[in-house]
Amino acid sequence: MEKEEIVRRVARGENYKRLEGALSASPQAKVCLKGYVGSWLYVAAAQLLGQLKTHLLVVCADKEAAGYAYGDLRYLCGEDRALFYPASYRRPYQSEEVDNANVLLRGEVLSALASSAGGCCVVSYPEALFEKVVSRQGVVSRTFEIAVGDTLPIDRLVERLEGEGFERAEFVFSAGQYAVRGGIVDIFSFSADTPYRVEFFGDQVESIRPFDLQTQLSQGSRPSFSVMGNLKPSPETEKEYRSFFDFLPEGTLVLAHNIPACAALVGKRMEKAREDFSALKENSPLKHLPPEELFLDEGEFRRGFARHRVLELSQRPFFEGACELDSGIVPQAVFHRNFQLLGQTLSESSARGLSNVIFCANDTQVRRLKDIFADVDRQVRFEAIEGELHEGFTDASASLACYTDHQIFERYQRYAVPRQYTQSQALSLSQLAELEVGDYVTHIDHGIGRFGGLQKIDVDGRLQEAVKLVYAGGDILYVSIHSFHKIAKYSGKEASQPRVDRLGSGAWKALKDRAKKRVKQVAFDLIKLYAARRAVKGYAFSPDTYLQNELEASFIYEDTPDQLKATQAVKADMESDRPMDRLVCGDVGFGKTEVAIRAAFKAACDSKQVAVLVPTTILAFQHYRSFASRLKRMPVRVDYLNRFRSPKEKAAILKDLAEGKIDILIGTHQIVGKSVKFKDLGLLIVDEEHKFGVGVKDKLKTLRTNVDTLTLTATPIPRTLQFSLMSARDLSVIATPPPNRHPIHTQVVTFDREVIRDAIARELARGGQVFFIHNRIENIYEVAALVQELVPDARIVVGHGQMKGEELEKRMLDFMEGRYDVLVSTSIVESGLDIPNANTILVNNAHQFGLSDLHQLRGRVGRSNKNAYCYYIAPPYSAMTDDARHRLEALEKYSAIGQGINIAMKDLEIRGAGDLLGAEQSGFIADIGFDTYQKILSEAVEELRREEFADVFAGDGGSNDTLSFVAPDTQLDTDFELLIPDDYVSSSVERLRLYNTLSGLKTDGQLEDFAAQLRDRFGPLPPQVTDLLSSIRLKWEASELGFEKLVIKKGILRAHFPSDSASPYYRSEVFSSILAWGGAQGNRCRFEEKPQRDGRKALVMRLEGVRSLAQARETVNSLARAALKKPE
Repeated sequence: MEKEEIVRRVARGENYKRLEGALSASPQAKVCLKGYVGSWLYVAAAQLLGQLKTHLLVVCADKEAAGYAYGDLRYLCGEDRALFYPASYRRPYQSEEVDNANVLLRGEVLSALASSAGGCCVVSYPEALFEKVVSRQGVVSRTFEIAVGDTLPIDRLVERLEGEGFERAEFVFSAGQYAVRGGIVDIFSFSADTPYRVEFFGDQVESIRPFDLQTQLSQGSRPSFSVMGNLKPSPETEKEYRSFFDFLPEGTLVLAHNIPACAALVGKRMEKAREDFSALKENSPLKHLPPEELFLDEGEFRRGFARHRVLELSQRPFFEGACELDSGIVPQAVFHRNFQLLGQTLSESSARGLSNVIFCANDTQVRRLKDIFADVDRQVRFEAIEGELHEGFTDASASLACYTDHQIFERYQRYAVPRQYTQSQALSLSQLAELEVGDYVTHIDHGIGRFGGLQKIDVDGRLQEAVKLVYAGGDILYVSIHSFHKIAKYSGKEASQPRVDRLGSGAWKALKDRAKKRVKQVAFDLIKLYAARRAVKGYAFSPDTYLQNELEASFIYEDTPDQLKATQAVKADMESDRPMDRLVCGDVGFGKTEVAIRAAFKAACDSKQVAVLVPTTILAFQHYRSFASRLKRMPVRVDYLNRFRSPKEKAAILKDLAEGKIDILIGTHQIVGKSVKFKDLGLLIVDEEHKFGVGVKDKLKTLRTNVDTLTLTATPIPRTLQFSLMSARDLSVIATPPPNRHPIHTQVVTFDREVIRDAIARELARGGQVFFIHNRIENIYEVAALVQELVPDARIVVGHGQMKGEELEKRMLDFMEGRYDVLVSTSIVESGLDIPNANTILVNNAHQFGLSDLHQLRGRVGRSNKNAYCYYIAPPYSAMTDDARHRLEALEKYSAIGQGINIAMKDLEIRGAGDLLGAEQSGFIADIGFDTYQKILSEAVEELRREEFADVFAGDGGSNDTLSFVAPDTQLDTDFELLIPDDYVSSSVERLRLYNTLSGLKTDGQLEDFAAQLRDRFGPLPPQVTDLLSSIRLKWEASELGFEKLVIKKGILRAHFPSDSASPYYRSEVFSSILAWGGAQGNRCRFEEKPQRDGRKALVMRLEGVRSLAQARETVNSLARAALKKPE
């Protein structure tokens, strides 16, 4: 059965027919529907929309309810017809509190309504309808269309865009911007969910292509698109704003939840707007429109419904004389994950002649349901539909019983909101890592210098572009764009400043050699452990049982692909007969604990015991709560040991543990002590291993040899490090954030008593708790007193690191258990503390924290299904350092879970590398920079794989296994004009980024894609760029032949062979073939020995008559055919 059939079935029922009859009575019919409706209402609405040939407006009580309604209608009516109409202000008259993404969504709705006669489903809520909108005529007059084939001079288009409030930018990344590059104009309309690229041939529009904000690349083509100007109210533009209800055509179908309550909310909002306007008139020189012109009052809101056909959902009608109907709908029963009861209910429904339909979020849930029914041996009749409704229902008049999987499994369903069209994350994230003049840079061969920008240099009369690096004593090094991969922005710990090297001194080489020696030793120890573990036999766990399926299906969030992969990898390790030693790495809130719970339950199902080792008492209690809550309906016993357990409790726990009565024990380092005896330990789970002392780590080493071990860490491990470590450890990385978590509403505010009071009071009003972070112990009690004064009813507790350990832990536990409302503390809550009920955090003096600290503090909230709020309290931007401002702006922009981690990545990765490889390694990272460190580590691991551990990794397929030598990274030096011209890409920042991308390409396919992307974004390739791309291929070909350097100048090609005369290259067939090929070229080719800087001599092949890039490619290709036996 498909969703369309569900809609048709509901439409055939008596409940629907009565409703449709009442609403069809007149274009202004008023109907009050009583009783439960659930998602039946939106199934009925999908049918009414087509039947009444009108638009639909759904007015929900709040944004969350609107989100669920929008989700149902988007699924039932399609993404094109369902529209979400949000509020654009968080607080009126506060320009920094205008949500630009929402302004865009509002424009999209107005544009859709103005251009169509019916069929749009708009979902909204009182705060959004409170704001007035421009007239229908205003929207039409500010909208124009561009179509393929139009004659439209670019300068006339630019003039129109400027007149409609668009801003010119180098690259388009948010609504209301346009960019011009030669014959290409990029436009992001105020009403579109995607930007468009318009390509001209002269004055004619040749093509229109939507493009992706992150990659800036086109995606398909369109015959035309509409451009809508800025509709934002201002005193300079049209003053006649009106109610959204007036914008709708008369007779629109309005579904409204509890009109009086919605109207009262609008009234309160108007009172606040008037207060803000009065304060603004006194303090601001700017002219603002009064609230009466911008917003609706309560009376206007109530009157807005009169012109329309209204279906009110309420127990008492708002309109006199409204037709009152009972819905006749029954809500889905509550099963508490009791599948016997569910099976019984489905069987009874079938017996009553009802069709059972279960809506499942995805195919995995469909399979799990079928498996569970098979395991509990119930023959039940139901149809599964892949799709989501918010609430199940039974409509006996339509012979239909609909259920939802998230209600059956008690999973949390996130309410839907449309994609947020804000500034591209990718652009801004790359800007954070972008080089600016004066930045510290590491060159792998020459050490740390300062970036001096891109510079044009003259090479024998030809123009080339190079990167200028400035070293100690003012020495300058120009780095060819072909050697870009050798330089990287220096990244040590945040705010650390490195020492600039002197060109030509041996200090950098000595430091690099010393680092490599130590890195190699660390890698050797890790790989040795890994190799030893490969040889040991362990316990092989049984495959999953139906109980395991039931547990996984009941996870309240949707599994992310990474989480699923990590779970499968852990299970595969456990089911093999080799002891598992897997590290699971993922950011706060990414679901590592759930992976651990599933592994623990799998072990318990095989009658094996599980030890969960955590670094702090609070974490022990917290994990106990998580494990106990998830496993409460399963036949396992979970307990915990920490210093808050009395001696009597401890003795009882240890006795039960030794007798095998406890399946899962959670605790601090005590659980690896001599007094703790497990009857049959099968799995050890270690959380944040780097936080334990040496003694505990040594005990873990002995345990690890024959017990499956799962280690969890929240400190991210850099991707390049991950690949190196794959040789030394089994690793799972959970990098994708949970899809059904809300973004954390993040604001940077100045210290304002009213903002603080509002933030805390709002959280307490919904039964939540608040963190207030203040990092100065000397006046933390004064700050706590101020918070108490602002919110007198709040129960406040103070916590900081100078308290006695026991007192601090007691206060933290009291806060966790809800005995206090507000925790005023230093940044000790930064990691580990997980309190789902605490969903507001205020960070005082946020400008004094590092990026990673701010990110991890924010990670304390947003751990449940509630909206979370983070306020960074700081001075005005004008009073901050540039670095502090960039940090706060970045965090404010990227509030979705998992976005912040990318911003804080570098600092956190450095911590991660130090935690994983030892404190001494952190010192090397600070000395040589993170990127250089990673390169050295990769080299060291590769050497170990080839040499000491060649037998361990035989057959694993290391790099370059087909060659008898390691292909060098060929350096190219020519007098050809190889560059991206300024008149093709005018932005030097963008050219630098393109050169950087180019230097990282590895295959012909990637190079073709790069060329296509350039053509797409900037137009046809100029000859210099075509040659530049060709030179990259030349480099690759020369590398395969073993040349360390290729110099092509004044018609002579010089190919430099490896400088190490002991290299295995000189014993290879490739070298012999090149010598033979050279000998056959006659006088134009000869071999020479050239003295090097280090005193050694290098062999060089000199070849005359190579005057173009095409000839150089042909020469090297001819060589490759002879030496590598490549086909013609």
